[in-house]
Amino acid sequence: MNKIILIFISIFFSLTAYADMSDTDKTKAWDCSGIYMANYFLPSGETFEYSMKEKSMASVKVLKAYALETGIPETNWDEGVNKAVDKYYGSKYDKVKTDECHTFLEGLIPNGKERVNKVVQTLY
Repeated sequence: MNKIILIFISIFFSLTAYADMSDTDKTKAWDCSGIYMANYFLPSGETFEYSMKEKSMASVKVLKAYALETGIPETNWDEGVNKAVDKYYGSKYDKVKTDECHTFLEGLIPNGKERVNKVVQTLY
């Protein structure tokens, strides 16, 4: 009997760990991807720290990996990101929006901050 209960608990937690992203979370993740990409391709004359560009690119990669892990088809994800990139590309660096995206990512993705830091270390 204890084994059956343990199996049900295991199934429950594994299903919730890979549950789909809500539409609200997808929209915010796409917007953040667009903001991060705009950060990476800042127009000339913008001041920034190089580490911010690295963290932005790593964050885009982590958001995509998480989206695919939760079952979002890659073509669907890429389409949403492309729309967000079109929306934000060429805009000036916005520290407040970028920090909000960092907070969102770290709250949405289990071990999100650690995952971003790990990707930053493998970029080059």
